[in-house]
Amino acid sequence: MRLIIFLFYFIILSSKFSFAETIQIDFTSDDSYSIEVAKINVGDTIEWSPKNEGHNVEFLGGPDFSSLPEKSDLNAFHSFTFNLPGVYLYHCTPHGNMGMLGLVIVGNDFHNLKDIEGIELSHVAKSVLQRLIRIAQSNS
Repeated sequence: MRLIIFLFYFIILSSKFSFAETIQIDFTSDDSYSIEVAKINVGDTIEWSPKNEGHNVEFLGGPDFSSLPEKSDLNAFHSFTFNLPGVYLYHCTPHGNMGMLGLVIVGNDFHNLKDIEGIELSHVAKSVLQRLIRIAQSNS
């Protein structure tokens, strides 16, 4: 009986940690991302799809700058698996100054938020970032 209980708990606990999710984010015709604030778990993947031309993904900051993915090409599919908890900021290279930004919160961990807030951005992009941070914190 103990073996059955042990196996039951082992299966339940291991299944919770073994299924990573994949989130789809599209480039929209409004010069924005279809999901501006993505809250995910460590090990989850985000896929950006070029549903509208002229956009890409370029990371500006994260918990470990050296582990950030390369900038994607324009109009190209892009995918990244997030293995470090923290806040990640990305933008569209041609439209970032106009506020085409996205935030990824991995593991509900905001330890590097001050670093993200300190990234030099245009006035418009800084305003958008503040709005995205408020959204992220209100859902935590």
